[in-house]
Amino acid sequence: MRILIASDKFKGSATGAEVAASLADGIRTLIPDAVVEAVPVADGGEGTVDAAIASGFDPVTATVTGPVGQSVTARFAVRGSEAIIEMAAASGLDLLPNGEKAPLTATSRGTGELIAAALDHGCTTIVLGVGGSANTDGGAGMLQALGVSLRTEDRPVRAGGAALVELVSADVSGLDPRLAEAEIVLASDVDNPLLGDRGAAAVFAPQKGASADDVAALEAGLARFAALLEQQPGVRPSASDPGAGAAGGVGYAALAVLGARREPGIDVVQRLTGLADRIVGADLVITGEGSLDDQSLGGKTPLGVAAAARAAGVPVVAVCGRSTLSAQEATDAGFHRVHALSALEPDPATSIANAKTLLVEVGALIARDLL
Repeated sequence: MRILIASDKFKGSATGAEVAASLADGIRTLIPDAVVEAVPVADGGEGTVDAAIASGFDPVTATVTGPVGQSVTARFAVRGSEAIIEMAAASGLDLLPNGEKAPLTATSRGTGELIAAALDHGCTTIVLGVGGSANTDGGAGMLQALGVSLRTEDRPVRAGGAALVELVSADVSGLDPRLAEAEIVLASDVDNPLLGDRGAAAVFAPQKGASADDVAALEAGLARFAALLEQQPGVRPSASDPGAGAAGGVGYAALAVLGARREPGIDVVQRLTGLADRIVGADLVITGEGSLDDQSLGGKTPLGVAAAARAAGVPVVAVCGRSTLSAQEATDAGFHRVHALSALEPDPATSIANAKTLLVEVGALIARDLL
């Protein structure tokens, strides 16, 4: 019996590797000779660098600017001339001191500094995994770190999305020339544009602590930023492109100025890990994430794994903390069965605290089904 586990993290309770280890322990209580293999996966956000390192990339660290200006140590992954960067490592919500959100002033500068560090390392292909960002600055901070000048009447514009309304000029002539020879891949499953009802401010800023008034201020700043930036030679109008609204608008800056191409994060990770080849010959694939819901159906990790398993003719089971999918939605997504920890422990706080123990129980349930 050969079982492949390719699960994303259960945020706040277990990493993807811990999910796999706990499920494997449970499976082996009933099938002690089962061959259980773990493949780290992610959707382009947190966990992407770990997946790359587990697949043979080397870890590299750099000291960069955190989301509110503090110094942070961030890790990225390098193999040959390719670098994998995780935006959350430099500009993530989890890096906010004491968890205090800063929706108007958080910056993406550290992400640009990570890109520069990858260029310093000699990388010519840079995968930028976005997700979990603290900022809604349109990628302004990232571009400033890479040499773009953004100014008010008398000084460089302040950090954060709200200050962008004060912009009077943008100049991309100082952009790091090494970027002209680099391939930038925007790894994101978000298809939102930069502006409007589905834009970065309206949809995602409230998750970063923005009030209704804050959203209006951020929207005005992003609109001003895009209008000035797109007057520059070589900048491609991209505000309406799918993915421009990703990571507080960092997607926009990557597409418009860095010439990035967008690729679903799970597709990038599958390529890095060789997931499709590793699925071949398995008797069962197990995938999952903390919450299996409508957002999952938009292309999150479990759907990508399920598609790869289906292509190989291997059944796939989903494991999650909770699921809001109907039985038909789960079937249509390709899952033979969904196991939610909430079925074993209805209290969310208790379930999160005891996720690893509950995952062992779920592993035993999966093994029982196999027998």
